[in-house]
Amino acid sequence: VSNIFAVRNHAMCKGDSNLIKELYDTNLRNGLWAYLHEEKRVQYIQNWSEKQGVKFTDINSDIKINWFRKNDQMAIVNLIVSTEYKYVYLDRPEEENLMRIGTYHDIRFKNNDEYWIITREWYNDPFADSLDLENLNVEEHKDFILSNEKRDFSDLNQRRIDVVAYADKYCGAAGTRENDFSYNKKYKNYNSLGGDCANFVSQALYEGGKFQKNATWTYGKDGSRAWLKAQGLKDYMLNSGRASLLAYGTYDQVLKASYKLLPGDLVFYVKKGKVAHSAIVTGADSRGYSLVNCHNTDRYRVPWDLGWSNKGIKFYLLRVHY
Repeated sequence: VSNIFAVRNHAMCKGDSNLIKELYDTNLRNGLWAYLHEEKRVQYIQNWSEKQGVKFTDINSDIKINWFRKNDQMAIVNLIVSTEYKYVYLDRPEEENLMRIGTYHDIRFKNNDEYWIITREWYNDPFADSLDLENLNVEEHKDFILSNEKRDFSDLNQRRIDVVAYADKYCGAAGTRENDFSYNKKYKNYNSLGGDCANFVSQALYEGGKFQKNATWTYGKDGSRAWLKAQGLKDYMLNSGRASLLAYGTYDQVLKASYKLLPGDLVFYVKKGKVAHSAIVTGADSRGYSLVNCHNTDRYRVPWDLGWSNKGIKFYLLRVHY
């Protein structure tokens, strides 16, 4: 299993999907689909890198196997994968940036006598909303991104600092073994019930940001709509005055405003007209590009648009008032 992820990571780093084809049984429908999906992921990372003006220098996965079943002919493995990506901007290769993405996999293998190959794989892909592979507006975006410099966050107030600390500690599979890739066990995990992204953001605002619960935004044995649902949380933050709108629109329309985001601010992602996801800004990279943490899929200090590049996706950028 470790070797499979090492090969896939190497292929993604090199931008060469031919390196992974032998890992899959492409004679089977599900095996072929799994391969074609990974092929698109490799291409997307290359497209995004060109738009960003970056190069991925190293990709490594830390794997935790939850359970497996195996006989002489087949195996099923359920695992957590925390993948660390390192990248540099092409004009400043000495400044390395690090992010992590956590995923939860169910993989089926068969023994083809020489080695084990993948016949089926399921996981919540962090790049799933980017695999249409439309051409990104590469040169215009790259020129603007490379015109920016590292930002100074040394004067952040303590509530923002504490929100980021919470988001870093409980980013789940995007975290480290030190925290056992876990969420805060005080709260229910809603990933199997529609998603945990807004629950995670609300936790950080409450536990770290010291925002008080109220009748609309609350968590007891369960959470309210404003606490648990991305659309509800976005509406609540704006309507309550706890946040204001920095920008709304497509990537082209909000890119410049994204450099105004501060650690502790929020990003909401709109797909097919509905708010589908939420994330917490936790920093910026070596060129001032805003980074986010979130749940499902779990992210740690990931560029805010990575994985959200399909046509039609829009963004709400919110300034939170601490």
